[in-house]
Amino acid sequence: MDLKELGENLGLELDEFVEIVKLFVSTADSDIEKIKNAIWKKDAESASEAAHSLKGSAGNLGFMEMSDIALNAEKNASDNNLTGFEDVTKILTEKLNEVKSLLQKL
Repeated sequence: MDLKELGENLGLELDEFVEIVKLFVSTADSDIEKIKNAIWKKDAESASEAAHSLKGSAGNLGFMEMSDIALNAEKNASDNNLTGFEDVTKILTEKLNEVKSLLQKL
């Protein structure tokens, strides 16, 4: 994953894209926490909403793997199925940590 290339795909300079990615990281952390809380409360609707938010923001920035995982989570939660969501949140956290690592290397 190359932040410069992802930014260029959106017509942004690296420094502009980095600022947006920093905002994304904050929002994504919040969305993942919302999913975890929804799992704990067995609230599929809230899990679906948080996964939807994460899917969109990740996809808009080109983090397609994260977006695809969130899409599947959203679909499952929409079907009132929270099975395996603990693993989903772990994977999403790992993917987000990859993005954070890229930011730290700049």
